[in-house]
Amino acid sequence: MIQENISLAKYTTFKIGGPAKFFAETDNESDLLSLLNLAKKNNWKFFILGGGSNILVSDDGFDGLVIKLKTARDKFWAGNSLASLAGYCKENFFSGLEWATGIPGTIGGAIRGNAGAYGGCMGDVIEIVRVLDLECGKIENYSCEKCQFEYRSSIFKRNGKLIILSVVVNLKKEKSGEAIVDTMQNILKKRREKIPQNFSAGSFFQNPFTNDQELISRFERDSGVKVIDGKIPAGWLIDEVGLRGKKIGGVMISENHANFIVNMGTGTAQEVVTLSGIIKQKIRHRFHIQLKEEVVYVGF
Repeated sequence: MIQENISLAKYTTFKIGGPAKFFAETDNESDLLSLLNLAKKNNWKFFILGGGSNILVSDDGFDGLVIKLKTARDKFWAGNSLASLAGYCKENFFSGLEWATGIPGTIGGAIRGNAGAYGGCMGDVIEIVRVLDLECGKIENYSCEKCQFEYRSSIFKRNGKLIILSVVVNLKKEKSGEAIVDTMQNILKKRREKIPQNFSAGSFFQNPFTNDQELISRFERDSGVKVIDGKIPAGWLIDEVGLRGKKIGGVMISENHANFIVNMGTGTAQEVVTLSGIIKQKIRHRFHIQLKEEVVYVGF
């Protein structure tokens, strides 16, 4: 059923955003295809909403159809949570997705952004992605190679005409789940210690790459962490320019982790954009590094 003027704030982890002109929910492929056909027929813009993490919705909302993917019985449906898939793997002794425990968002969103943490990412475990190509109207199976996974990106993030429907993952069957459980518990402990409890979209910026050997050496000396392939944590850079705790209106840079912008309860999308701009400008001026958002802007 199509609804009108539905607030999107409650459907996002940021708890920010205006209304969708049209809104519908679905938990199956058939209804999703029907909704996409309806959008095409009426020349509506559309946005597929998963768990609501890693997005910032405009205060003006979205002038089109928002399709909210709901949880389904099919464990590999794009609308199911990534955390639930990690839990299924734990219960059935499949290793390879331990890093995903506690990550908000859906399977489809994780594939689109090649989500990752603690040395793992979606591109490491994908075998097949079932995809609707809106350009030709066909459903195809994309191999991992065809998905063109890159750091926090994929062909799906670069091409909005490709809609993720479901996935086949390639994991290792273990004799017991003891090691899997231990790893997941350790990861959850680390997440709870550093991840802010306020409303946020998750990590706001991608960790940038740099060739500045002096900067790399300073980070390694200060953190005791080895830099791999020139990738420096965005949170550390934000700390270095003294912005931890910086506030604009109802939003602020988290005191727990500087790569999180948090909504203190009254924040607006425009305030987030303003604060993001301040961060980028200071990092660019100090380190000659251009930060890129990991968060996707919707309706801007």
